[in-house]
Amino acid sequence: MMPGVKVVATNRKASRDYSLEDRYEAGLVLKGTEIKSIRAGRVSITDAYAQPRDGELWLMNMHIGAYDPSGRSGHEPLRPRKMLLHRGEINRILGRIYERGYTVIPVRLYLKEGLAKVEIALARGKRKYDKREAIAKRDADRDIERALKDRYRS
Repeated sequence: MMPGVKVVATNRKASRDYSLEDRYEAGLVLKGTEIKSIRAGRVSITDAYAQPRDGELWLMNMHIGAYDPSGRSGHEPLRPRKMLLHRGEINRILGRIYERGYTVIPVRLYLKEGLAKVEIALARGKRKYDKREAIAKRDADRDIERALKDRYRS
């Protein structure tokens, strides 16, 4: 990780349920109480996804917990949040979503130089047999590493 970057939340289910392809860094349009809650780590991106609206990308279903000192004037935890990307990136992402059936999911949420950024990935859902293959490959790699470690000990 680069200096000045603090990872706040990761989506560990993303690589298990999807095959991730292109990744992009996007800014977020947030309210004051939302960034304070993010800095406190009260955020979950597990069920979040991106949705196109009017030629823009919006992050849906990202839960940012309430900031307690704000009282009633806080924010709505699950409101849609606009993502900030370059126009060329948005067009590329929208083209892949509409033509090839990809979905956009957040992989990580982090603070970079005090600003909240989200790493999004173009993803295609894995089928059950794909998941089984990934588990079998991971287990085989683990067995190979274990065997090599034991071989060099002797």
